[in-house]
Amino acid sequence: MSAAALERAHRVVVKIGSQLLVDPDTGAVHRRWLETLAADIAALRAAGKEICVVSSGAIAVGRRHLGLTNGKLKLQEQQAAAATGMQRLAHAYQDVLDPHGLTVAQVLLTLDDSEDRRRYINARNTLTELLRLGAVPLINENDTVATDEIRFGDNDRLAARVAAMISADLLIVLSDIDGLYTANPQLDPDATFVPEVHGVITPEIEAMAGAQLSGDSRGGMVTKLAAARIAMGAGSAAMIARGKDMHPLKRIADGARTTLFIPNGNPRQARKEWIAGSLKPAGRVTVDAGALGALKSGKSLLPAGVRTIEGDFERGDAVAVVDPDGREIARGLVAYAATDAALIIGHKTSEIEALLGYRGRDEIIHRDDLVLL
Repeated sequence: MSAAALERAHRVVVKIGSQLLVDPDTGAVHRRWLETLAADIAALRAAGKEICVVSSGAIAVGRRHLGLTNGKLKLQEQQAAAATGMQRLAHAYQDVLDPHGLTVAQVLLTLDDSEDRRRYINARNTLTELLRLGAVPLINENDTVATDEIRFGDNDRLAARVAAMISADLLIVLSDIDGLYTANPQLDPDATFVPEVHGVITPEIEAMAGAQLSGDSRGGMVTKLAAARIAMGAGSAAMIARGKDMHPLKRIADGARTTLFIPNGNPRQARKEWIAGSLKPAGRVTVDAGALGALKSGKSLLPAGVRTIEGDFERGDAVAVVDPDGREIARGLVAYAATDAALIIGHKTSEIEALLGYRGRDEIIHRDDLVLL
């Protein structure tokens, strides 16, 4: 089932744990393992899949180079270690992916980037453009600036937020264990493997997770289940898989045992439901008959098809789309603030730069950000 899920997926987020990537004693990157991961990523890219990597390990690598070898690090020490380690990790990833003709694009995110709508849209647009251009985004939490109050706290949940942000089909969490068990198999000989979880993570499933880990690895099964819940809520499937062996992604494709979390819907449905039902419109956009027909045929809303706008909305806000008779026919996330939108409505996309002084998006509302009601 997991092999089939990977085969079906077009856009995949892979989360790499620090225990897989970094030697805990020396802080050295497991280079041979990383080379096999790069080969797997290249094979998936050759099969037409888009791959994002969310990588732990920056703190584990950086702390040794700063002489921070003893005990749990304070926040400022974590930030310093991350600043040192992430650069080294990015170089390591580029070194192993370059022979396959793949380019790494480093992206650092904070919790605010996934919760503030305008920053969320900026991050989403950047990541999707990188994927479109064939790059492999390498993502980590921006530990150098994040505080305890504005941090994800672990890369499992960060990876799930990224999967939701880019509407990924599948989140793969590579771990030191091959999936979820009814109890910790290292402590309970009667623990049994759970191959699939459908729709909802119940309290009974949560109870199977046990305690979180300590040390440089901030995760554990608790955070992996939290990540699976976030991904499923966005319509993305999630998978916990053993990553310690060479070629971890190829092993999944070849049928290795994993736990697969299967959502009730898909990313596109989840995003449309969120736009239609969870966001209060900050304004109104009235379209002409030609634009109305284009929207009904699945196209984006262009400036030329907009008659009037109402409201003091910002880029990324939800707006109601109404027909010439004033009936709301759609809802979407607008690509321009009201002040800029007012300058370009009724004009061709080729005129946007001259009107605004910068080259923005061609659409007032892109079809991926719009849902017909």
